[in-house]
Amino acid sequence: MGADGRRVFALIAHDSKKDDMLGFARRHRGQFAGYRLISTASTADSLHEELGLEVEGVLSGPLGGDLQIAARVATGEIDAVFFLIDPLDSHPHDPDIQAIQRVCNVHDVPLATNVATAELIVGDVTDA
Repeated sequence: MGADGRRVFALIAHDSKKDDMLGFARRHRGQFAGYRLISTASTADSLHEELGLEVEGVLSGPLGGDLQIAARVATGEIDAVFFLIDPLDSHPHDPDIQAIQRVCNVHDVPLATNVATAELIVGDVTDA
């Protein structure tokens, strides 16, 4: 949890998954308004412009944003990561993507890489 006692979620989406992320966030906009949100640059811009959510933006994924988020997972600042990955496309920053997956596993932080898993995590968090 953040210093203000609110849960902190990281929202990341590959370019081909941005619409899926917007749809997911739109369905949970009311819940997300009560959380602190962190996102890579273009996803943060989309979430703010399309849905009016307050989102802390970091660098874009290929420029180091994935690693910025991974570092915050490692220091306990992030409660869950929603990283909608395009499994059918190759990504030059694949090692950074793997770093997020690894650090979430090491620190036992929930990680959703598709919408179905994201929906389950959000449902579980709100039931807690």
